[in-house]
Amino acid sequence: MTAREPSTTPDRATPPALVEVRDLVVVRGAHPVLTIDHLAIADRETLALVGPNGAGKSTLLLALASLVRLARGQVWFRGSPVGTGDELAYRRRIGLVLPDPLLLNTSVFANVAAGLRFRGVSSADSGARVTEWLGRLGVGHLSRRPAREISSGEAQRVSLARALVLEPDLLLLDEPFASVDAATRATLLDDFERLLRETHVACVIVTHDLDEAVRLGDRMAVVVEGQLRQCDAPERVLSAPLDGDVAAFVGAETRLPGRVVSTHEGIALVDVGQCQIEAVSAVQPGRSVLCCLRPEDVTLWSIDGRGSGAGQVARRLSGSPDTSAAGAPARFVSSARNQLPGRVSRTVSQGSLMRVSIDCGIPLVASITRASAADMELEEGKKVIATFKASAVHVIPLAS
Repeated sequence: MTAREPSTTPDRATPPALVEVRDLVVVRGAHPVLTIDHLAIADRETLALVGPNGAGKSTLLLALASLVRLARGQVWFRGSPVGTGDELAYRRRIGLVLPDPLLLNTSVFANVAAGLRFRGVSSADSGARVTEWLGRLGVGHLSRRPAREISSGEAQRVSLARALVLEPDLLLLDEPFASVDAATRATLLDDFERLLRETHVACVIVTHDLDEAVRLGDRMAVVVEGQLRQCDAPERVLSAPLDGDVAAFVGAETRLPGRVVSTHEGIALVDVGQCQIEAVSAVQPGRSVLCCLRPEDVTLWSIDGRGSGAGQVARRLSGSPDTSAAGAPARFVSSARNQLPGRVSRTVSQGSLMRVSIDCGIPLVASITRASAADMELEEGKKVIATFKASAVHVIPLAS
């Protein structure tokens, strides 16, 4: 996964944010459903909004569009607060795309031209711009087709064209690719990523797909239970979540509460109950922590020989078996500081991968290829050794 390069000008003074929300609270019934102290979106930036279902992502998007009533707080645009009298002018600088394209019962061309007509753009200018954007999104051949007769993928392209033809300062997208099939989604993502590079329009996109968020986002904002928990570069959020809820959402399936026993040369020894693990951390001894580990960072070895302890014969599950010149499995050798014997407690198929739960006295989760699992005859109850590097463990200090 690679993120789009952010558009920055480090040799100049940082301009004011394009859009900001400050001290924002949205209430439904008697309960706040969204509380955001501060969030700023820069000009030309793409921000990916992620989080569990019902976390408040779509509500935040509607607040940015000034389409939801705020119990408290303010939306700012280019350094000025958006007031009651200028909400319409602000909304005209925004393009909004919802999960359902909600196309009008008219032609594709008329759908894309609708916003321009409302803004008083002349027919000649409008026609040229609509034709251009239908072409850029690959649906120019559908311009005279009734919008109700096109496919869901084509409808989403028309919806994107309808937003982009307005030349907005800010593009707001709520799960724009969720309703299309995988193949259509892949081509839509390719085209949309290209358009973001070409237009430099600032964009906020709500998505449940972490790969999509990392690919498109300059930053990733994680919303959990109506609060903005973390906002940073996607790679930073994935590798260094700030709390357990963020860690769970971004895929750190192993989360072990523990206490730091000692530290030496940047390595912390953490007691996690039935065993102790080593992690790169500067947290002081005696501090309660949460140790987080992604499944792809756990390597499994299948024990082939009898006995236990050092020197037993093992084969690596996450790749091709390491064999000696005679063709026999090699001795178990790993540079990982953490090496825990255990048994497979569960396997779950995930497409080309297998999610493997291991009981090592503590619960661990690993992700391996189906081919490796089959090669090792992996099944519940099988003895394995789980290894992982100290640098793979992310340590989150907990409140005392």
